Amino acid sequence: MLTKQKNIVPITALLIGATFWGVAWYPFRLLEQAGIRGEASTTLTYFIALLIGLVLFRKQVRTFNFLDKAVYLLVWIGVCSGLANTAYVLGIIHGEVMRVLLLFYLAPLWTILFARVLLSEKLSLLGYWVILLSLIGAMTMLWQPGNDFPLPASYGDWMGLSGGIMFALANVLIRKNQAHNIQLKSMAIWLGVTLIGFFATWKMESLPLISDISTDIWVLLLVLGLMIFFLSIVLQYGLTHIPANQAIVIMLFELIVAAIASYYLANETMTPKEWIGSLMIISASLFSAHINYVEPVSQQP
Repeated sequence: MLTKQKNIVPITALLIGATFWGVAWYPFRLLEQAGIRGEASTTLTYFIALLIGLVLFRKQVRTFNFLDKAVYLLVWIGVCSGLANTAYVLGIIHGEVMRVLLLFYLAPLWTILFARVLLSEKLSLLGYWVILLSLIGAMTMLWQPGNDFPLPASYGDWMGLSGGIMFALANVLIRKNQAHNIQLKSMAIWLGVTLIGFFATWKMESLPLISDISTDIWVLLLVLGLMIFFLSIVLQYGLTHIPANQAIVIMLFELIVAAIASYYLANETMTPKEWIGSLMIISASLFSAHINYVEPVSQQP
């Protein structure tokens, strides 16, 4: 009974995070309609989160050794997180919400592959089953009559797929990096997204002048930045205190929230083919929670 009571807080944290990301596409679309492109809104909201982090985590930043041997992991965590989050925002703005999220949720497939390479984790039979089921689900969703090979059909699809790959790589790198605490990893993520988003904004020449942004838009950007900061900490707390198999099941709640929100807020519905593919991808995500890795692959010194 005591264990169940202890789990209530982290489970609630994961549910809050899943709910937010299930509806996060809507305010980003509102910003796009107001003339703040996805690249710019990503940059500004994560920059706000970064500024808050610099204030609240200033002790960790001041004592951080920029010359330690594991600093390269923080750099790559920032780069991969920046690419993942920028692609995610652009995908949910320009694509169909559920298609983008489902392609993003191919992340367990990429996680398995990256863990094999970077963490020397050898797969069990179930791991190969997850790979096969994920690929069949994605191919079912993406296949179009007349095409020889199922490829993403839109810009939003490509962003969802590429964002999921980078998200998986970032998660494996976070797992590999045992030298830094949650605060520093969070700072690396916010900084990485800010820099990648700024580069994309600069390339697209879409950074608005501060004077051109109205007060209500600034309020929306500030609220989003605060939520991103808060949820980054909340999600990491939940993932730290809940076993991986439970966490994946809870985080899939995001897809339920997104399906309901996209139907009522954007009038988006899924085709039977997309439903079949999505069930395969979701099933693969659930199966991935029960993967047991066998003996590590021997590494050369």
